[in-house]
Amino acid sequence: MDRLRAARPPYPDLIAGAFLWGMQMLAAAMLGLYLRNGLQTSRLAEIAALYFAGGLFAWPFALPVARFLAFDRPLETRFAAFFVTLTAATILMTAFLFAMEYRMFYSRWHAPFGSIVWAFQFVFTSISAVYQFLVIGLRLFLPLGLVCLVASSYHLAKRMR
Repeated sequence: MDRLRAARPPYPDLIAGAFLWGMQMLAAAMLGLYLRNGLQTSRLAEIAALYFAGGLFAWPFALPVARFLAFDRPLETRFAAFFVTLTAATILMTAFLFAMEYRMFYSRWHAPFGSIVWAFQFVFTSISAVYQFLVIGLRLFLPLGLVCLVASSYHLAKRMR
């Protein structure tokens, strides 16, 4: 019961943390894009929104899970819990948002909603979008995203006792 109670973060941590994590992921993506091609893209605003939203929406899922796993553990285990859950949630959420955007673009050529063909198209379009994100989009988190991840995980692990 204590573990479940500890997993519930205070609302200010949940709300402010989500915004700050989203801003960190936005900064990481923009630095990664700058280092790779000097921000030369026609979709800069969309990329910025995607990475910000990925961080923003990942935080409320990652924080309670990490707090649950980190409860009453040594510092190293708490750090690992925050590190792994923030990594997984941020990548998964950003990939999911990318896949939904990808799906919306290709939906005009897909079968009518609810049909068997539509289900196959939805699944395989989403899988290919996630794969494309993992191959192309994941590296935009580097190098700053890794620094933010380590710093945030350490800060959260130190705060939770």
